[in-house]
Amino acid sequence: MSDKTDSAIGAADDIPHHQQVEQYGGDRLQARHGRVNTWLCIVYLIMFVWALYYAITYWGGLGPGLDLGLQFTAK
Repeated sequence: MSDKTDSAIGAADDIPHHQQVEQYGGDRLQARHGRVNTWLCIVYLIMFVWALYYAITYWGGLGPGLDLGLQFTAK
C-alpha cells in the first residue's frame, strides 16, 4: 500500500517524466525522477579503485609483529 496522493497523478499527463514529482505522506515527502550525475559516478569509481588498492596493499598478513618470516638477530 502506498500513501501516494492523486494530485501528482492528474497533473502528470502534461509534464515530462523526468520532471514529475510524486508526493507521499500527506505531501511531506517528495520523490523526483532523475539520474545519477556523471561526476558522482566518477567519484564512486575512484573510491572503488582506491578501496581495491588499499585492500591489496595494506590488508592482509598476521598483523604487526606476528609475521612468520625469518628474522635474524645480530650477535
